[in-house]
Amino acid sequence: MPTVSVRPLHMTDIPALLRFEITNRDWFESQIDPRAADFYSVQGITAHVEDYLRGFAEGTWQPLVLEEATQGIVGRANLKDIDSTRGCAEVGYRIDRRFCGQGLATLALQQLIHEARERWQLQYLVADVYTRNVGSSKVLERCGFVLEPPPAADPHKLDYRLVLGH
Repeated sequence: MPTVSVRPLHMTDIPALLRFEITNRDWFESQIDPRAADFYSVQGITAHVEDYLRGFAEGTWQPLVLEEATQGIVGRANLKDIDSTRGCAEVGYRIDRRFCGQGLATLALQQLIHEARERWQLQYLVADVYTRNVGSSKVLERCGFVLEPPPAADPHKLDYRLVLGH
């Protein structure tokens, strides 16, 4: 596995994040829902980062980036829709196609689980995965998530859940 650090997202990440998103756009859109076209601009990424950082300040988001020393941002990981009252959040992560299969998604998810337990004191996490995204399903299962019955409302998605023990 390459030497990668996982750290909070910052406003100074905008140029590197835009490069990451543009470079991997086709790859991501083959695995998850596409983003609006205006997302792929300095203004779009700036608004996106501002929203995520505002959500962090409000306690509803935990945005992280995965950074490799020579390649810059090679992944993202988020806790989103953090609900402290219900003790839950949704996980999401995106890994640069060039770095897939090297353990970075597992690293990202393990960090999200740690943040959920330690920072947010959550009771469980959820993840929605398209059925065609076999790699993410394997990562979720490797990290202890279990497939939720009944099947997701969308027949092309799978719902996973992880109950966090404290």
